[in-house]
Amino acid sequence: MIEKIPFGGTGHSSTRILFGAAALSRMRQDKADETLEIMMEYGVNHIDCAASYGEAELRLAPFLQDHRDDVFLATKTGDRTRDAAMASIERSLERMGVDQIDLIQFHNLSKEQEWESAMSPGGCLEAAIAAKEQGMVRFIGVTGHGTRVAEMHLKSLDHFEFDSVLCPYSYTSMQDPQYAEEFETLYQTCKERGVAMQTIKSIARRRWRDDDPSKRFSWYEPVRETKTIRHAVHWILRRPGLFLNSSSDVNLLRVILDAAVEAANGIDDDIEAKVEQDARSYEMEPLFERGVLDDVRP
Repeated sequence: MIEKIPFGGTGHSSTRILFGAAALSRMRQDKADETLEIMMEYGVNHIDCAASYGEAELRLAPFLQDHRDDVFLATKTGDRTRDAAMASIERSLERMGVDQIDLIQFHNLSKEQEWESAMSPGGCLEAAIAAKEQGMVRFIGVTGHGTRVAEMHLKSLDHFEFDSVLCPYSYTSMQDPQYAEEFETLYQTCKERGVAMQTIKSIARRRWRDDDPSKRFSWYEPVRETKTIRHAVHWILRRPGLFLNSSSDVNLLRVILDAAVEAANGIDDDIEAKVEQDARSYEMEPLFERGVLDDVRP
């Protein structure tokens, strides 16, 4: 089975692979049901969703009717004002058919102006705190993309006692020296403060190339070779305390979960050399380039 560790200071022990519900965004309900059965087969007990993930919250609703107590349920709001964020939280509860969300997260809070709006009077932080006081949510987190997100998360943690953060972490993302330094500072800060640290883009290969005819189930091209996925997953899970969100390409779900099961039984000592070789062999590229490509989409 996949290893479980404390999800920060929440009191919940989550599997180190979190199910990325973005995979459900454009699925039929029957396919979504089958996907969630795979998740349960491997014992995954933590779901990460977002209001903006298409129909994902609706696809979770039938599953949650029978399994609400079996999973830690997280979703996100991209709204930055109190009123809009509160409406988003209420809508997510209704769409998923639940009375409470375990973790509400501010979606992609990585730009200065949006950060100021979120944290200022009348911002979405007020909505999250109010929702927590009313029992609608239990914990509050912050997420983000791009090369500045680790820096911005540190700023967020200095402003408020968030329960979790989420940011990119892969071999290629850590080739940016500034991002690597800020990520390491964030990692240490989260360890010291008991903040859960979630990682994304673990199996990213690069942004899609215009001449690539492959079907696209995510906004970037993932690695699809089993061995390379295994290396990428092991490279992340070798670090204590980190969680890994599964890919939005559901065709890769079992491969990722199998890799996590293997990781619980031990990780090769030469994993660093293996991911470095994979990066060269498969022409991997960072998804984000400081000052040039820092958004999710071009």
